[in-house]
Amino acid sequence: MISKADRTKQFIIEKIAPIFNCKGYACTSLSDMIMATGLTKGSIYGNFENKDEVALAAFDYNFQCVVSHIRSKMETRSSIIDKLLVYPETYRNYLQLPFLQGGCPVLNTAIEADHTHPQLKSKAANAIQFWRGSMERQLNEGIASGEIKSDININEVCTVIISLIQGGVMQTKVTGNTMALKSGMDYLERLIKDLKQ
Repeated sequence: MISKADRTKQFIIEKIAPIFNCKGYACTSLSDMIMATGLTKGSIYGNFENKDEVALAAFDYNFQCVVSHIRSKMETRSSIIDKLLVYPETYRNYLQLPFLQGGCPVLNTAIEADHTHPQLKSKAANAIQFWRGSMERQLNEGIASGEIKSDININEVCTVIISLIQGGVMQTKVTGNTMALKSGMDYLERLIKDLKQ
């Protein structure tokens, strides 16, 4: 059974996480947190030591939303190629997903925290490593089953997939134009299909 304190913490995270993803760590104020939750400063900081602790929990929550969405889509697919195609399908339409409307939490956090917040930067770096590890396992599984070409450079493929996604999202966010993202995801789809043995 979840305690009242844990329920309150979860409520705060769920309400504040989208704000941190949209506005970033530096621009999310205590007023934003109070408005989003309807709680007092004392209630928020009675559950979290400080803004840093809220931000770290918010990042974990935002990243977990992305992971859960992608994992649930992949679980409905049988082939590795079809599983990998979840990436372009998801990010091509990322603005339609409530938890991605502020952009990709990994990209947002990596850019903002690069020189300003070592703990958040570390969270973003670990998220990228988790993502790469997941793709590496899928590609190795596909090679072992004969579904994916055995001569591919797995490290290169993972780097290009992440770069196309994050680069496309960044360009769309900055310009407000979805064409770069659409082109990038079309290219990524072709690249993934071309991995097939």
